[in-house]
Amino acid sequence: MPKVTEHLANAKDKPVFSIEIIPPAKGGKIDELLHDISPMMELKPPFIDVTYHREEYISVKKEDGTSKEIKTRKRPGTVGICSAIMHKFDVDPVPHVLCGGFTKDENEDLLIDLNYLGIKNVMALRGDHAKPFQTFKPKADGHAYAAELITQIKDMNNGKYLHDETEYLSKSDFCIGAAAYPEKHFEAESEAIDFEHLKTKVKAGAEYLVTQMFFDNQKYFDFVKKCRENGLDIPIIPGLKILSTKKQLSILPKLFYLEMPLDFRNAIEEANDDKAARQIGIEWCITQCKELMDFGVPALHFYTMSKSTTTMAVAKHIF
Repeated sequence: MPKVTEHLANAKDKPVFSIEIIPPAKGGKIDELLHDISPMMELKPPFIDVTYHREEYISVKKEDGTSKEIKTRKRPGTVGICSAIMHKFDVDPVPHVLCGGFTKDENEDLLIDLNYLGIKNVMALRGDHAKPFQTFKPKADGHAYAAELITQIKDMNNGKYLHDETEYLSKSDFCIGAAAYPEKHFEAESEAIDFEHLKTKVKAGAEYLVTQMFFDNQKYFDFVKKCRENGLDIPIIPGLKILSTKKQLSILPKLFYLEMPLDFRNAIEEANDDKAARQIGIEWCITQCKELMDFGVPALHFYTMSKSTTTMAVAKHIF
C-alpha cells in the first residue's frame, strides 16, 4: 500500500483528488455509505480519510424522574470502514487517530490493528472536547497534544512500544499526517504560539499536513509562505468545504473559527433559497480550486460529510 506522500510525489500534471468521509451514525448501514461515496470513485482518489469519533455524554431520564449522564460513541466503525473501502474500491484509507477520549494503550492497540490490516497511513489529531463539555481534557493516561501522539506512532515505526522494547518487536511503517490551521487554532493564544505547535508536530514526525477548511485562498497562500520561510518543507494539502445551505454561512465560522470573504458572504445572503446558495458555493469552490491549482498545490482535499453531489459538481470542472 503506497503512502500518502508517495501518492503526492507520483502525481503528474494535476493535484491529487482526495476526500474525507465520516462513519454512519451507530446502527447505520455501511452499504448506504459506500453507495453515497461511489460516484466520487470515478475520479480515482488514491486515498480517503475516515474520521474517528470519541465518546459523548448525554443526559437520560430515569423512571423516577431524575436524570443521569451516560457515555456513548455515536459514530463507531472507522476501522471497519477503512477495511471495506480497501476491498471495495481498492483505495488507500487514512484513518484518523485521536488523543481525546483514548489512552496511550488504546491508541497502541488501534495502531496494531491498522498495521495488521496493512494500512500505512494515519492522520494524528488531538481531537475535540467531549460533548457537552467546553474544554479539552485528555484521559489520565492519554495524550494532551497531537505531537505526543505523533511521537508514539513514530516510536512504533522504530519498534518501540509503550511497555516493551526488544529486537523482536515488529516495526510499523505509518505515514503520519497532521492538521494545520491557516487561520489559527481557536484555542491557541496567538498565531505565533499556534505556529510553534505546528513546528513541534512536524519535528515529532508529521510527514504531511492537511489544513482546516478555508474560503479565502490568500489565507492558505500566506500560511504556506510562512511554513516555507520557517523550514517546513513537507506537503501542505488544502482542505476544502463546499457551502451548500444559507444556514452554513453562520454555522461554519462558529464551528471552525474561520472568516468568510465579504463578497462571498454578500452573495450567499442575497441568495433566494438554499438551491441558489448551493450553486454560489459550488462556483466559489471551483474558483478556489483553479487558483490553488495555479499555485501548485499537491492535492485538493474535500470535506464531503460522506455525500458526493456538490463535490462532483465541483470536480467535473477541475479533474
